[in-house]
Amino acid sequence: MWSDTDQRQSPAAPALTEFPASHAKASSMTGFLKIEQLGMAYQSDKPVFSDVSFTIDKGEFVCIIGHSGCGKTTILNVLAGLDSATTGHAFMDGREIAGPSLERGVVFQSHALMPWLTVRQNIAFAVKSKWPEWKAPQVHVHVEKHVAMVGLLHAIDKKPSQLSGGMKQRVGIARAFAIQPKMLLLDEPFGALDALTRGTIQDELMGIVRQTQQTVFMITHDVDEAILLSDRILLMSNGNESDGRYVPGGLAEVVVNTLPRERTRAQLHHLPGYYDMRNHIVDFLVSRAKAH
Repeated sequence: MWSDTDQRQSPAAPALTEFPASHAKASSMTGFLKIEQLGMAYQSDKPVFSDVSFTIDKGEFVCIIGHSGCGKTTILNVLAGLDSATTGHAFMDGREIAGPSLERGVVFQSHALMPWLTVRQNIAFAVKSKWPEWKAPQVHVHVEKHVAMVGLLHAIDKKPSQLSGGMKQRVGIARAFAIQPKMLLLDEPFGALDALTRGTIQDELMGIVRQTQQTVFMITHDVDEAILLSDRILLMSNGNESDGRYVPGGLAEVVVNTLPRERTRAQLHHLPGYYDMRNHIVDFLVSRAKAH
């Protein structure tokens, strides 16, 4: 159902909006991942964001959208254990996140592959880090399985310099899935790709996530991508000077995507509720994305 988005709520209790309204369901969140009152300040009097709290259920796909500088990547880096927030805590599976871990796989905006290693070797390096006791044949079978999932068996012995941008991102995705993380963190992994390649990899990612029931947290600037992939969409506001005082950014609203989960790119714009959801998110980004 529609929330009263004109009546601003505190950052700790963002507005909740469900689409389509007629399909609204009760939440069954179990809080596999919990973010509690997270904040980041590079200047003590001007936090980038504050009081960000949300949970992610196991097997859920959540996207976060907001303008540059709102703190999306900072939140992802905290979840990855690569950064520490100024205030608040992050917990996964009942334990506080205190540093990098192979329990969380990360796919960055750039492919982050080791250029001197082949596709096979890049993924095998991660696999052997996770399971150092595995013998070479077991590693090879596991690597080839995940390379096949992203359709790159024909390029498994090529180095990154011999691959296109889309192929490199596929390798990054395969490497992340290969360590069987409890959670997958995606930092705009398709942002630098052309539209056709991006669409193809989105389809592949959807298929793999449905097959593995992977829990995913993803940053994107693409509204259609968020609607296609996610179960919920977190809308972040930017910090802003309002009425002579500074108001930090934060989690302004949570959009619950109740479109059929088996949706495809081809049918997306035909689904009832799609345009209402898209227009609502675009309106937020255009006119309501500054904290006040």
